[in-house]
Amino acid sequence: MNSPQAAPVVLITGASGGIGGAVALAYAGRGARLVLTARSAGKLEELAQACEQAGGQAVTRITDVSDAAAVRDAVDTAVREFGGLDVVVHTAAVVAYGRLSQVPERVWDRVVDVGVRGTANVARESLRVFEPAGHGSLVIIGSVLGQITAPRMGAYATSKWAVHGLARTLQQEARQTPGVHVSLVSPGGIDTRIYRMAATYVGRAGSPPPPVLSPEAVARKVLRTVDSQRRGGAVGPLNPLMRIGFTAVPWVYDVLVGPLFNLLALAREPSPESEGNVFRSSEDVEGDGADGAGVHP
Repeated sequence: MNSPQAAPVVLITGASGGIGGAVALAYAGRGARLVLTARSAGKLEELAQACEQAGGQAVTRITDVSDAAAVRDAVDTAVREFGGLDVVVHTAAVVAYGRLSQVPERVWDRVVDVGVRGTANVARESLRVFEPAGHGSLVIIGSVLGQITAPRMGAYATSKWAVHGLARTLQQEARQTPGVHVSLVSPGGIDTRIYRMAATYVGRAGSPPPPVLSPEAVARKVLRTVDSQRRGGAVGPLNPLMRIGFTAVPWVYDVLVGPLFNLLALAREPSPESEGNVFRSSEDVEGDGADGAGVHP
């Protein structure tokens, strides 16, 4: 395992853009050795070149996080190529908009599968390396929707509530492995493609709810969390207010959340039904000239 003074070895899931891409570039600026994973080969190669120009080293692996063998291969690549693994940042997720009765079963199941099983796969393989070495930081990107709910976001919220539960359990278990740290960073509205690339069954594409922050704001939080070995926290000034409303005055929250969601969290222009990038990479979807699907990102 690399010493803490060496350039860190960092594996990032969902690295082809958005939060994952911003984290990769931030670590590249520190000279990190990076393993970049996502489903979009071309975008990964572009990011790898940008990371090299920023001062890092990068290798790429096409990885669907719901595939345990593919995640294991990515982690093994870090150890083989760079001699160890210091940090894993897990950002990959997919999204579908629609009521439970609207979203096709296969789409709903895939959103939950990527979110929950994907996170477990990444955590399991990270800890397989971290625990024997007595060193390593796993950062899981959650969401404010892991602490509240919103209509027509049921699949994503279900996955993120489960992810938050898993992350909390891993933090408790990490007390038995000094030197291994598990953190949860929960953004609000972030300017990434995950919204417009999501599956949609509501006649409109998604849109990040205001106030909209940049992916770089999340990346800064991730790096500070790893540096300080803290448990993580929220990214978004309204996240605490939304959590208070959800828990303290649920009847008021439930009255307001539907209209506000329609106004603030959906694009104005109509959009056809689409599976987005739930089953395909965002690169493939964009290659069709379509707008709709979402892996972070």
